[in-house]
Amino acid sequence: MKGDLPQATLYEFVGGGQWFVDLVDRFYEGVAEDELLRPLYPNDLTESRAHMSGFLIQYWGGPATYSEERGHPRLRMRHMPFAIGEAEKGAWLHHMNTAVREKGLEPEIEAHVLAYFDNAATHLVNQ
Repeated sequence: MKGDLPQATLYEFVGGGQWFVDLVDRFYEGVAEDELLRPLYPNDLTESRAHMSGFLIQYWGGPATYSEERGHPRLRMRHMPFAIGEAEKGAWLHHMNTAVREKGLEPEIEAHVLAYFDNAATHLVNQ
């Protein structure tokens, strides 16, 4: 795994894909109620949830289904049509950090996952 984490991937450590599906579901519960972020997403969040959970499953060591179905992740390019500034980044991170912290990871692993999301969110800022 990345960094100083155990040899197992996060995907293996958390018992597979359902952990990521649940994480993404909890994240989108926050997004659905967020006045700043909600307008950036489609009315139906079903595909958004599936895309994000598929990406995270692949990124953290699970099957490469996301890339097989959608090609290279190209996260920055896929998010370029949306105005993402520091406020949007902060709101997004708030909901993701809340979701991660509710998943009961060991502190060292949680910190690593939170750092990944902070880095990813920073990378997507385009305003």
